[in-house]
Amino acid sequence: MIPSVSKPPVSKSGRRSVSRFFDRAAGYLFISPWLIGFLGFTLLPMAVSFYLSLTRYNVISPPVFVGLKNYAEIFTNDDRFISALQATLVYVFVHVPLKLLFSLAVAMLLYKTGSRIVSVYRALFYLPSIIGGSVAIAVMWRRIFGVDGIVNDFLGRLGLIEYEISWLGQPSTAMGTLILLGIWQFGSPMLIFLAGLKQIPDSYYEAAAIDGCGWWGRLWRITLPLLTPILFFNLLMQLIRAFMCFTEAFIITEGGPMDRTLFYVLYLYQKSFKYFQMGYGCALAWILLAVIGLFTLLVFRSSQYWVFYESKDGAK
Repeated sequence: MIPSVSKPPVSKSGRRSVSRFFDRAAGYLFISPWLIGFLGFTLLPMAVSFYLSLTRYNVISPPVFVGLKNYAEIFTNDDRFISALQATLVYVFVHVPLKLLFSLAVAMLLYKTGSRIVSVYRALFYLPSIIGGSVAIAVMWRRIFGVDGIVNDFLGRLGLIEYEISWLGQPSTAMGTLILLGIWQFGSPMLIFLAGLKQIPDSYYEAAAIDGCGWWGRLWRITLPLLTPILFFNLLMQLIRAFMCFTEAFIITEGGPMDRTLFYVLYLYQKSFKYFQMGYGCALAWILLAVIGLFTLLVFRSSQYWVFYESKDGAK
C-alpha cells in the first residue's frame, strides 16, 4: 500500500504575499497602456532629443557628436536666438495678464447674470479656445488685419484712419495683432474662473454687505483672495501655453517683420525643418524646457505669498 503524501500547509503570510503579487500585477497590467505610451512616446523621444542636442545632425547624414558646441553657439553667436527669446517674453508678459484679466471679467459678468441663456454664452465664449489655434483661424486673422482687410475698412468708414495700415507688416503693430488673437481665446480660463466663483459661499458676500462693504471691497477682500488658487492654476497653464505659441506666428507673420514676431518655437522649427539643423534645434528645445521650468518654479515659489487656501493646513 502506497502511503499518501500530504502537502505542507501554506502559511497566512505566504497567502498574503501571493495575493499582494497578483494585486500588483493586475495594477501594472491596467496601467501598462499608459506606461508603454510614456516610455515610447515621451521618455524615449526626450532621451533621443537630448543626445541629438549634443550632435551635429542634418537628418540626411548620421549624427556627429560635438558635445556642448550647439549650446555654446546658441549663447555666444546667435543673434536670432536673442530676438526669438525677446519676442516670446514680450508676448508672454503682455498676453497672459491681459487674457487672465479679460477672462476673469467675463466670468464675473456671467456669474452675476442669472438668466438661463448664460449656458449659451458660455458655449459661445468657449468656442474660440477650441478653434483659435487652428490654421483656418490664423488665415482668417491674417485676412482681417491685412491691408485690404475688414479692420482697415471699418476704421476708414469711421474716419479714424486716412490710409490703409499694414497691421502685420509694421514692427510696431504686428505683435499686437498676435496678442489680440491670444486674448480672443479666453474661453478656457474663463470657464475655470466661473467654476471657482461658484465655489465661493454667498454667506461671505451677505456678511460683507451687512458690514457696509461695497462692490469694490467685496472684490478685493473676498472674491480675489478666494480665487487665488484658481488664478494660480490658470496663470501656470497660460504661461506654459504662451511660451509654446507657434501656429499663429507661423501662419500670420512668419516671424516678421524684422523678427519682431519670431517666437521661440517658430525659430526652433525653422532651424530644425527649414535649415535641417536638427541637433541645433534639439538644443534650442532643451533650453526652452529650462526656461519654462525656471518660470514655473518662480510661480510656485511666489505662490506662498499670494495664494490663499481655506483649510488651515494649507493656509499661507
